[in-house]
Amino acid sequence: MGTALVYHEDMTAARLLWDDPECEIECPERLTTALERLQQRGLEQRCLRLAAREASEAELGLVHSPEYVALLQGTQALGTGELQTLSGQYDAVYFHPSTFHCARLAAGAALQLVDAVLAGAVRNGLALVRPPGHHSQRAAANGFCVFNNVAIAAKHAQRQHGLHRILIVDWDVHHGQGIQYIFEDDPSVLYFSWHRYEHGRFWPYLRESDADAVGQGPGLGFTVNLPWNQVGMGNADYVAAFLHVLLPVAFEFNPELVLVSAGFDSAIGDPEGQMQATPECFAHLTQLLQMLAGGRVCAVLEGGYHLESLSQSVCMMVQALLGDPAPPLSGPMVPHASALESIQSVQVAQAPHWMSLQQQGQRGLGRDGASGSHAVAVTLNHPLGVAPVLSPCPRSPEGRPSPLLLPGGPEFKAAATQDVAALSSLLDQLRLNPTPPVRTAVALTAPDAALALPSDVLCEEGSAPQEETQAWARPHEALAQDRALTALGKVLYLLDRILDGQVSSGIAVTPASAAAATLDVAIRCGLSHGAQRLLCLAVGQLDRPPDLTDDGYDSQVMCVSGSASSFQPDLVLVALGPAHGLRDPQAALLAALLRGPAGGRVLVLVDEESTPQLAVVLARVLHGEAAPSLGPFSMASPEEVQALMQLRGQLEPRWKMLQVASEAGGPGSG
Repeated sequence: MGTALVYHEDMTAARLLWDDPECEIECPERLTTALERLQQRGLEQRCLRLAAREASEAELGLVHSPEYVALLQGTQALGTGELQTLSGQYDAVYFHPSTFHCARLAAGAALQLVDAVLAGAVRNGLALVRPPGHHSQRAAANGFCVFNNVAIAAKHAQRQHGLHRILIVDWDVHHGQGIQYIFEDDPSVLYFSWHRYEHGRFWPYLRESDADAVGQGPGLGFTVNLPWNQVGMGNADYVAAFLHVLLPVAFEFNPELVLVSAGFDSAIGDPEGQMQATPECFAHLTQLLQMLAGGRVCAVLEGGYHLESLSQSVCMMVQALLGDPAPPLSGPMVPHASALESIQSVQVAQAPHWMSLQQQGQRGLGRDGASGSHAVAVTLNHPLGVAPVLSPCPRSPEGRPSPLLLPGGPEFKAAATQDVAALSSLLDQLRLNPTPPVRTAVALTAPDAALALPSDVLCEEGSAPQEETQAWARPHEALAQDRALTALGKVLYLLDRILDGQVSSGIAVTPASAAAATLDVAIRCGLSHGAQRLLCLAVGQLDRPPDLTDDGYDSQVMCVSGSASSFQPDLVLVALGPAHGLRDPQAALLAALLRGPAGGRVLVLVDEESTPQLAVVLARVLHGEAAPSLGPFSMASPEEVQALMQLRGQLEPRWKMLQVASEAGGPGSG
């Protein structure tokens, strides 16, 4: 199974026919530029290309009134003046003679994508569409949106495919009030939206966009609004929102399908959002969503009005859908105090409705904790890079962009040129190198296990030179046996190939008696071969690697969910030692989560007493396939939660991604 890309060139036909600075930014170039960039990067060619079809009137009627559909159908025969008059009856909308056809294609593209994913023809996909849809309501166009594409797709999945739990994630910078209104009393649809809010002073100026709007009737708790009350939110804020709000609730909800209202006006450089999240952040967010619903993720384009930022962000999302490792996040992973306050307000509002938030006391993740696990990070002091800040776009008191900086305004071209230059500089800094020639390599001791691996996973036969292996093994008695020494040679060989960019990730099987010693050698070898920040997670009955302070390294205990993102490692080492106690889906989820922090550079050491199937499952996940579902939600024990909370208390002063709003001090960055 692969990734679908649904598109139709007819969706570029509608365009603004009169002067309207507010609406000019929704232009055909949004699609053509994104598609061109996908082609230039070779991503379109890797997708299954599907031509969008028109949604039928019956399908549109799943969400919209017959009268509204008929009204839109009539616009095909209207002249420019009549179209302008009708457009003026709605908020931030323009109609064109081709609008009805384009909007039916946009809705139909979302339906096609859902059908393909749920039929098993593809694993996931993106519908590259316009006009967008998430503001559209039952009988009203709104905010460039004509038909509510994602809402129609969700209703279709319920009616035609019998789904009972659908998650909609809306990361557009504007609140998708249309989706909220449609599903606010429906407990089978969990709607999550973050959006620029500024305490109600940003469009669409709705009280029901705030955190305390949580749904109605049987849908209480199934609307999750995260309002951003300041501009400038960036990678750390977005990742924190996922780790501390969306993922705990989503795992408890256990969706059968994830729909993404993929608006990229929340990315750096966009005049609407004024946010600072860089394009690679959307690859990380996509990877996190792929841990849900068996990887069945259907993304549908919403907003995005800075063409370079939009097209790069679309490429990043498609790369993640294809299973490519996400590039490391740029800039310091320090959430803003305002973001932490917003996250805290959502946790408080949602805690009565979600056990995962109740038991944690509004303090992060904590599901199915495994006893005896610990994580150790070894780091050298190394300065963090800082993303360039794009110049903010002036706004009116109502929160709309200044006309001077909209297309056609006298300062727009100069500002746009500066933004493109700044974004290009940023992309150069991200080192967006091609995926390594080998995405995943394995060194297995059970030859039969290789038969279950994807065909392009490399079964590695190489080994480090014998003298080098013996030199690393010499301090450890456990590595003196031939079997342990042979396994260590394979580990060192894989590690070298990961660090020199030939392999993205790897799995090696180690003897149980030598697991701790092999891990210690891997840590020291990784640091000596150029890894400047190394994250190590050890699970099971393993001796903790020795304190490396005497060797010039700074050693700390770390909590993976938040600290790994703050730490921004170059390499992740995972050791599943004897009696690790993880079921295959749990271990796979852990591996999927750890693909993100180091740009996919992960080496997993598996105790040979584990089942051969475990290595296969891990290899599939590191190769980009979805992790198996954890199944129905189950709470961690009180003892495990208490242990995790104690650990968090120790770590929070240093690792900002773990801090909650009440502990963040002062304005600006926490």
